[in-house]
Amino acid sequence: MSRASVTARIANGVSGIPAAQWDACAGTANPFIGHDFLSILEQSGSVGPGSGWQPLPIIVDGADGAPAAIVPAYGKSHSQGEYVFDHAWADAWERAGGRYYPKLQIAAPFTPVPGPRLLLRDPAQASALIAAIEAVTDQNQLSSAHATFVAPDQLPLFEAAGWLIRTGTQFHWRNHGYRSFEDFLSALSSRKRKSIRHERAKAVEGLTVRHLTGRDLTEAQWDAFWGFYQDTGSRKWGHPYLTRAFFSLLGERMADRTLLILAERDGRPIAGALNLIGADTLYGRYWGATEDVPFLHFELCYYQAIDAAIARGLTTVEAGAQGEHKLARGYVPVPTWSAHYVPDRNFRRAIADFLERERDGVADDRDHLANFTPFKRGQ
Repeated sequence: MSRASVTARIANGVSGIPAAQWDACAGTANPFIGHDFLSILEQSGSVGPGSGWQPLPIIVDGADGAPAAIVPAYGKSHSQGEYVFDHAWADAWERAGGRYYPKLQIAAPFTPVPGPRLLLRDPAQASALIAAIEAVTDQNQLSSAHATFVAPDQLPLFEAAGWLIRTGTQFHWRNHGYRSFEDFLSALSSRKRKSIRHERAKAVEGLTVRHLTGRDLTEAQWDAFWGFYQDTGSRKWGHPYLTRAFFSLLGERMADRTLLILAERDGRPIAGALNLIGADTLYGRYWGATEDVPFLHFELCYYQAIDAAIARGLTTVEAGAQGEHKLARGYVPVPTWSAHYVPDRNFRRAIADFLERERDGVADDRDHLANFTPFKRGQ
């Protein structure tokens, strides 16, 4: 399809699009691309003015006048909060006399979760939507467009359009029909079973662990978690990405898709892990603590998440970006993908050469890591 035949528009944020129209394109399986989550980011001030994330959703309308295809796109003035690192690309482009920022980012902000990046009520509009992204990039003289954490089934759409593909690695837990945590442990080597049981026992000594969702979530609990999140955010990123209002709005609009796991000492929360619940996946997002308790991070973020996934019949736990320490806890290395549109031919050629070298190294590293999973040989 030629660009000349594509008619698209850019909306002034997700919040201005009717939720039913957005979700008719996004579906309900992945909470991070739904209207609720993305509009909460806007309305809480987590994205928008002053954040370096300008919401610019790109829409192709159908014959009925309603959106047939949408891209959750953002104008970016930096590369923070993306988890697919292109700082070296930006430095090289600036040294060559170019201007890397602003760029176009197609993503769920601050969320390294694979999912659809082309939201399609009408799948036949996929090529038109990609052409629209390219047109927005070219017409606004942006250096590049980046679709990060692309769902595997959408990768061929970007490849067919000639976008550059980048690979990465995350660590996910898979539910192979386990009936309980002990059932999961039975699939591990005896040494690993003993180690995990030891970690879990030490982590919860003198503590109570609570799983909270729906009506059980209160503002007092969000206050406590905000303290945890601020501590972690200041150490990891320099300042937290999300505002306090984000968590209140999450509790108001997405309580039934939110799982907050708290560790309490004498009724007082000392640590917490925030998860969102998808159709078949539990997504671990944020963690923090006010006390340094050995193994508590592993307990709340990994083991309790496995417990929750088994109880809900979910097939996967995704516990965030990176983290080779997840291997010993039963999380296995899996590939992730991003797609990149770079109009400048010379810059594109340099990035393509880099990605070819990087791809081989990432694949070799993932194969090597797979040898260190805790499962019994042959499983």
